[in-house]
Amino acid sequence: MESAGRAQAARDRVPRIDEYGFERPEDFDYAAYEEFFSAYLAILTRRAIKWSRLLKGGGGIQKSMTLKRYIRKGVPLEHRARVWMGVSGAQAQMDQNPGYYRHLLQGERDDSLEEAIRTETALCLSIICPRTLGLLPPSGHYMNRTFPDNVRFRKGSDPCLQRTLYNVLLAYGHHNRGVGYCQGMNFIAGYLILVTRSEEESFWLLDALVGRILPDYYSPSMLGLKTDQEVLGELVRTKLPAVAALMDSHGLLWTLVVSRWFICLFVDVLPVETVLRVWDCLFNEGSKIIFRVALTLIKQHQALILEATSVPDICEKFKEITGGSFVTECHTFMQSAHRRPRPASELLRAVRTNRAHTRRAKAKSGLLCSNGHRQQSEEGTHRTGETVQTTSAKGSTSRHTEATAQQGAKELHLKMGRADFPGGAVVESPPASAGDTGSSPGPGRSHVPRSS
Repeated sequence: MESAGRAQAARDRVPRIDEYGFERPEDFDYAAYEEFFSAYLAILTRRAIKWSRLLKGGGGIQKSMTLKRYIRKGVPLEHRARVWMGVSGAQAQMDQNPGYYRHLLQGERDDSLEEAIRTETALCLSIICPRTLGLLPPSGHYMNRTFPDNVRFRKGSDPCLQRTLYNVLLAYGHHNRGVGYCQGMNFIAGYLILVTRSEEESFWLLDALVGRILPDYYSPSMLGLKTDQEVLGELVRTKLPAVAALMDSHGLLWTLVVSRWFICLFVDVLPVETVLRVWDCLFNEGSKIIFRVALTLIKQHQALILEATSVPDICEKFKEITGGSFVTECHTFMQSAHRRPRPASELLRAVRTNRAHTRRAKAKSGLLCSNGHRQQSEEGTHRTGETVQTTSAKGSTSRHTEATAQQGAKELHLKMGRADFPGGAVVESPPASAGDTGSSPGPGRSHVPRSS
């Protein structure tokens, strides 16, 4: 009775809707959260004071070891948008391209892109991220089902963020012709909007993630995504061999258990504040934080995972490890992630080498501007900042880029000491195993690029 009374008292004190607009679920443990947040609030207060001193004067964000240390300890919400914009290069891009975002929204309509944003999300994201069934025009009822538990995305809210989300995704599809719209992007854009409260800043941060920090995660081949999931498998094989052996014994591909982690960048996987703490590091340090977080989750719950006796059981265990107090207590969780032994440096170097192969190939084939922006015109010219570049012969350049990227991925697998390459090709000799992914474009892929 006393315990029930404490729980009810905590429920009365803790708001039913969090500071980002998400409703707490029915089974939310208010008492445990109140205990955690009372301690975390003191940390937030200390960090806010230090951040205010660091950012005093309102100048640009300069990367430094001090800034890196501060970011790893968490960026206060009131400074998060400014810090993300500064460390990711998004602020510089926005400053160099005034009016570019509005120009994208006012440009020529693309029916296939708009249709993709409206309906394709319902078909593909419901597989990977069950909370959302996609986007329709802001007047459509499906739009309400992206973040259905967030009051700010509901049709009757004021302001309603449905149109904002639609605009950001539409502008990015026009900007990055090679990607258009891809699954997972509505989750990412939605979180960016909640943090920045700015369409334009959300657009440029999305560009930083998709175009530079996570190259080829959302391209038609999803080569970067597939490569990084393979790398995680090799890291687990090195650091947690018992878990790797369990996966191997059931012929289970890593993409089946961690694709949501990578595609959605832990959105709809981990608690909101924990996701944002991960993103603090993602914008500043790059994708290595994804490996750190993944390894931390698996290491912490290794014993639980090893209890699994079947493929469905393994998949269920991987769902379980993303819940509970370990991930809710975001500060100690991130401390744990940074205390873990570093991901094998040679493997991460190999990932970067593979990405460099892909970017060089795209630059040579004229699909990438010198400032990192993809071309938006198949034939003709496109202006981005002060760069004007001409592209043509889309078919041949795409094949050249893909071939070079495939070669980079093969080299990555050779560095890992493996001969099987999941892109459908085989390096050296042994035949690809039954667990290889073949030539599939990726987990749950529903890529809809802009039409010509």
